Amino acid sequence: MPYIKTPQKNEPLTRQLDVKSQKCGLRHTVYSPTGNEYTGEWQDNKKHGKGTQIWRTSGAIYNGEWKFGKYDGYGTYSELLPETNKYVRKYCGTWKNGKKHGEGTFSYSNSDVYEGEWSEGQRSGWGKIYYKNGDIYEGEWMRDKCHGQGIIQFANGNWYEGAWQYGKRNGDGKFYYSDKGQLYKGLWVDGVAKCGTLTDCGRDNAPMPTKYPIPKVLWMQS
Repeated sequence: MPYIKTPQKNEPLTRQLDVKSQKCGLRHTVYSPTGNEYTGEWQDNKKHGKGTQIWRTSGAIYNGEWKFGKYDGYGTYSELLPETNKYVRKYCGTWKNGKKHGEGTFSYSNSDVYEGEWSEGQRSGWGKIYYKNGDIYEGEWMRDKCHGQGIIQFANGNWYEGAWQYGKRNGDGKFYYSDKGQLYKGLWVDGVAKCGTLTDCGRDNAPMPTKYPIPKVLWMQS
């Protein structure tokens, strides 16, 4: 049971009223001066436990766990679309200290969808993003950027697998050109191939192969 302080009779009336107004435990809907409303649990006059917050101006809703006034634990955040008057879920997952943290799924306004790990509100760790244009990236993230090892599959059939640094291809990696049936393996710097080898790979099934196949390298023994 939550501890609720009882006002003393010898305290000033203003103090007694202040103690009585402290929110602790389960309460019915409480309205703020701006018209926002909260229904749920409290502790020490702060939202704490499970509860639902509705913002009057935007119509957004958060439903989930709280810790001393901030989102903390598992919860969902949804926004109201004015044109349809329907709610769309923006984020579903875990929070910490009011920010996305842990595992969760976020839907962006441009229709991109990210599923994976978060740290202090940013994509960090392992995650997968589905882009609106059909591209899909799966791999490591750091501070909202592709960073580490990952693979991106392009909607046109091409793909890249290898190292990333701050959102760009950097380090060792391989890129497959589906239209020509060729595979590049080598070094990348800031998204540009710098030094590597290009070989035929699935050339017979490629829609636009090169006129002549790449000759194979033969090693001569002395």
